[in-house]
Amino acid sequence: MLDSLSAMMSHGFKSSKQDFTFGPWKVTAARNHIMKSKDIERLAEEMNMPSLPEMLFGDNVLRIHHADGYGIEFNAIDALKRVNNMEDAVKVACAQEWQEGRADSEHSKEVVRPYDWTYTTDYRGTLIGEDLQMEVVKTSERIDLEKLKAREQIMFFDEVLLFEDELHDHGVSMISVKIVSDYKLIITLRITVLKL
Repeated sequence: MLDSLSAMMSHGFKSSKQDFTFGPWKVTAARNHIMKSKDIERLAEEMNMPSLPEMLFGDNVLRIHHADGYGIEFNAIDALKRVNNMEDAVKVACAQEWQEGRADSEHSKEVVRPYDWTYTTDYRGTLIGEDLQMEVVKTSERIDLEKLKAREQIMFFDEVLLFEDELHDHGVSMISVKIVSDYKLIITLRITVLKL
């Protein structure tokens, strides 16, 4: 084990891609490096945001694709597109005290470009196969919690981190997606924003 760990450390992070077929569905989980700073800066400019998360995994993706051409995927860039880049509504606990201490400075009140610096998003995934006629229909069906509690053999599991930021030491913002498969596919998209 130590040999494989030292080999990995000497060669750096290794990208990985896992594919799993489940009936007509193909699941792909790809993990890659943190985006390079020049690519993050270009993307921030395109998105009209002054900055993006410290750890942005732009090539990480969890994709569930049906043989008929439709599906859903989860990726960092589409998640960030759902962040409010026009409003700076979140303030840290010490913001008021900081502004009062710098009341005489004209620069302390300037906001270059307001945006939600916690990267809170309402992202729910990106549909694949937009050229197909898909319709989201409200249903009265509910998830059978008893089926979820049943112990089944896990055939496939993966977790893909899309982005993470420590919010300038005022908390953490993170979005990741997990998939588990036994006789069904269970996907959870976890958006975590903790403010200190």
